[in-house]
Amino acid sequence: MFTSMATAVNAPDHGFCRDCLAPQKSARARCDSCGSPRVVRHIELYSLHIAHIDCDAFYAAVEKRDRPELRDRPVIIGGGKRGVVSTACYIARIRGVRSAMPMFKALDACPDAVVIKPDMEKYASVGREVRAMMQSLTPLVEPLSIDEAFLDLSGTERLHGKPPALVLAEFERRVEKEIGITASVGLSYCKFLAKIASDLAKPRGFSVIGQAEAVGFLADKPVSMIWGVGKAFATTLEANGIRTIGQLQTMDRGDLMRSYGTMGDRLYRLSRGEDDRRVQPDHDAKSVSAETTFDADLATYEDLVPILRALAEKVSRRLKKAGIAGHTVVLKLKSADFRIRTRNRRLSDATRLADRIFATGMELLRKEADGTRYRLIGIGVSDLSDDERADPPDLVDIQARKRALAEGAIDRLRDRFGGTTVVETGYTFGRQRPKRPQSDGQG
Repeated sequence: MFTSMATAVNAPDHGFCRDCLAPQKSARARCDSCGSPRVVRHIELYSLHIAHIDCDAFYAAVEKRDRPELRDRPVIIGGGKRGVVSTACYIARIRGVRSAMPMFKALDACPDAVVIKPDMEKYASVGREVRAMMQSLTPLVEPLSIDEAFLDLSGTERLHGKPPALVLAEFERRVEKEIGITASVGLSYCKFLAKIASDLAKPRGFSVIGQAEAVGFLADKPVSMIWGVGKAFATTLEANGIRTIGQLQTMDRGDLMRSYGTMGDRLYRLSRGEDDRRVQPDHDAKSVSAETTFDADLATYEDLVPILRALAEKVSRRLKKAGIAGHTVVLKLKSADFRIRTRNRRLSDATRLADRIFATGMELLRKEADGTRYRLIGIGVSDLSDDERADPPDLVDIQARKRALAEGAIDRLRDRFGGTTVVETGYTFGRQRPKRPQSDGQG
């Protein structure tokens, strides 16, 4: 739990035990009732209502739940020796394993790790259980991924008969008891600081950052803690002499905007703990997309194309499962200096086929493979509709029908035997591998 010097001048009435939920009347380090050290105290504890909940090492935790013999073993969820780490349990993390690390490096760092291939269907099912529990607390739940979300519990005290902090502590206990995994909670007055708080004491954390302490808490933190500041932009800021959030707190908003555009405004506001974004509950999707951030920047067309293919297949599977299709294909690229490029093309008919999504994405990508180094690529479709009239026979591309039939056959095999049963040869059904463009793509 985060406790600033200001809040350490204890307010015993502003605390409770996370194990027995008993209120604390003394300033002792352990619970007055059960003796547990898991006591949370904060002067603003009962006035804060914005939370960020994040399950701990989610994929690995689900696997350990289902295989108790792995409880004390390092576990890595990921592909084969040439794949990457999806996530790792905390035992493996202590030994240097991290998400997105190439598998061979992860196994060098932790050779006795148990490697398990991801079971996304199982993880999605558990994620839905957690989400349902969140939505029983408040209708204002904004999912960020399969295992994390923002919650706004303002106005729910009457419903639950207790303040949000206690409701969240009960939620943590329920997840652990009923689902068999653990989660960490960050509680604050805004989304930015709630997200930071949830990372402070993982696993099984419950951290609080109040409004009165926000500026002081942020002052000595690195600029990379600010939402949207990745490695490349942090390097740019460092080159300009800016390393800590405290330095940003002394700078003029206009100067920051002149130097960094709209990002300068974000730096100014967030460095001061100013974040007025509301928690937006989940609603009908306006687009379906998938993206990935690379472990190392990529520049060449040939390096990017197979990744684009895998993402197109992921988008296609989501569309088919939801019974929808999209009229517009959107390519997203983020360069090493954090600039985002989006390119789109509207199709004559809505599609849900990986083949069409990928083929259109390749055409858009070809023009962007100009030597720029990219840290992220994504593909998606927008202008959604039901799939009743999607992908009619193509009278110009006579092979399109064959590719669509082949894709349908592969989908049926995957549904029957599992997602790794069929591996396509080449980048798309019935097509040759794309040729390298005239530029060699080297920046």
